[in-house]
Amino acid sequence: MADPSAWQKKNEEYLAKTLALQRLRLTRFAAAKAGVSTSQSEGDEREINVEQTIAEIEALEKDSPPPALVVLSRLFNLSGFECDLLLLCVGMELDTNIAASCARAQGDSYRAYPTFALALALFDEPAWDVLSPERPLRRWRLIEINQPGHTPLTVSPLRADERIVNYIKGLNYLDDRLAPMLFPLNQASFHPTLPASQRESVELIVRQLRRERTNWYLPIIQLAGPDVQSKQLIAAHATAALGLRLLRLPAALMPTHAPELETMARLIEREMALWPFAVYVDQQDLDKSAMKESSSQSLQRLLARSNGIFFLDTHDVNPDLNTLGRGMLTLDISRPTPAEQQLAWHEVLGPDSGDVPIRLASQFDLNIASIHEIVESSANGGVIHPDHVWDACLATTRPRLDVLAQNIKPKATWDDIVLPEAELSLLRQIAAQVGHRHTVYEEWGFAAKRTRGLSINALFAGESGTGKTMAAEVIANHLRLNLFRIDLSAVVSKYIGETEKNLRRLFDAAEDGGAILFFDEADALFGKRSEVKDSHDRYANIEINYLLQRIESYRGLAILATNMKSALDQAFMRRIRFIVEFAPHGHAERKAIWERIFPPQTRTIGLDYNRLANLNINGGSINNVAINAAFLAAQTGSPVTMSLVLQAARNEFLKLKRPFNSDDFSWHEERVATA
Repeated sequence: MADPSAWQKKNEEYLAKTLALQRLRLTRFAAAKAGVSTSQSEGDEREINVEQTIAEIEALEKDSPPPALVVLSRLFNLSGFECDLLLLCVGMELDTNIAASCARAQGDSYRAYPTFALALALFDEPAWDVLSPERPLRRWRLIEINQPGHTPLTVSPLRADERIVNYIKGLNYLDDRLAPMLFPLNQASFHPTLPASQRESVELIVRQLRRERTNWYLPIIQLAGPDVQSKQLIAAHATAALGLRLLRLPAALMPTHAPELETMARLIEREMALWPFAVYVDQQDLDKSAMKESSSQSLQRLLARSNGIFFLDTHDVNPDLNTLGRGMLTLDISRPTPAEQQLAWHEVLGPDSGDVPIRLASQFDLNIASIHEIVESSANGGVIHPDHVWDACLATTRPRLDVLAQNIKPKATWDDIVLPEAELSLLRQIAAQVGHRHTVYEEWGFAAKRTRGLSINALFAGESGTGKTMAAEVIANHLRLNLFRIDLSAVVSKYIGETEKNLRRLFDAAEDGGAILFFDEADALFGKRSEVKDSHDRYANIEINYLLQRIESYRGLAILATNMKSALDQAFMRRIRFIVEFAPHGHAERKAIWERIFPPQTRTIGLDYNRLANLNINGGSINNVAINAAFLAAQTGSPVTMSLVLQAARNEFLKLKRPFNSDDFSWHEERVATA
């Protein structure tokens, strides 16, 4: 690799010699135009040996790497005449004598600047097509033209673009006009190894781009899928293999006006030549943008007007891009397979991690970058505790769900829930299947033979207050997983197509950590499909069809709770693996609930659990009664007594509009001694 300081020194030497020849040429031209031989011309000729200087310039041009001006002329295919004109404009910025020489050469002290007319008269092999906007100087914005009013183009002032001046001086950086829109993706932060499934995508991209490198328009690389980090990782490895930088362009930041967009397209393509990089177009925020449609159109125009390597990050394949007249390589990018994730966990946790990698890979669907970030953030003094890693995984996979769902902190345990043994057994089976998915699906080969029917889901059916929500909490607590109750008001939208988008975001986000999704009052979302009588019926049925597909393919546990089982679509019933019936509590269950309902810290005295169990209410109402009785006790400064509990129970019956016998709620405290 060449010494940068040595190259910089030779580049400055090259510029000094070429500018000296420019000054001499301008001086001679001005003298010839005036019909005199000036002393300045004689001084310049004594100062430099023209033939020797030309020979030295030619020698420097043959160096490897050559001077920046030579590189620039090759990159943009400049003719000798165009190169001389550009150097004249650059000289205005680097040599204070050039302006005065231009004024003398044009015979006007007010025209101390280069023009096309001056160049056409001054340099060898002039070409009028240099004025064309399709020739390199104007097409690539190498020079700027200041054309006030009706001033002819040929005599309008010219100046070199600031970015080009600095490049020729040897300073290479991203154009300031693009810097607010292009952000570096730091390849150094990406893990150097890729799983085999993603390595295949990188190799395919590199082969395709190398094969198409000689074509005028390179293909657009469209990376489809929800996992942004995996797509960025693949793009970073592909560009690194090609020796390129990778810059991210948020699609929402692109200008929407055609002239600004055209300038941006030209500048990006110019910068790709001067400062080799590829562009990673990030469309993730485009759906949230108020200018979504115009930004999408701007993106299509940018891709149609710019050549170079573009990676397009999109959730779904965009068919409109096929009309751009450019090649297209579309890849569906998925997270690493469970086996690859297990291997990645094993690498970062070490050989003494036991079955922790298996449990993590079976529960969380993470990419390689996330796995490394989680382990680094979990290390405490170089020691990695499995529980801390698990908690970090939960924290990492949670945030994107909070908008569409309510996070429930599970506190209930198996000891807290009261159900018949048959229903309890079903709940334990659900928890066991979630915990042993890796064994059955991966090790025993079920996942290799089928793509559908691998989801774990359950329907909790029964009246309100029979323990459906508590059962979901118990399972989540046992499995140490996030539990989210779906907020139907945030998911369901009156606008066509928006409900499906919300559901997709919901399921995609939940799948990262295999979160438990709890659809309370599921009949509102999973209701029966109706006969199509108008467009509303058709779109409502489309929403249900989409739900059918996602429930069947969801990698985590989905629990549907309803007190109207008959209202659910039969297609859902076929796809449900477990149905747990939550019947109204009997006397034995109610007694068990009363015995457990008050925390140990609550002072109670003389509670008759047999009599309380005679009150025909479900667990949810029992909980209300217990809390209200505790407040009554706190108000009177006494322990919780039977009279306070029965008073609270009477209020609960009134609230529920349930008939009751007043004698059932009477209690005399003298019974306490015998209770």
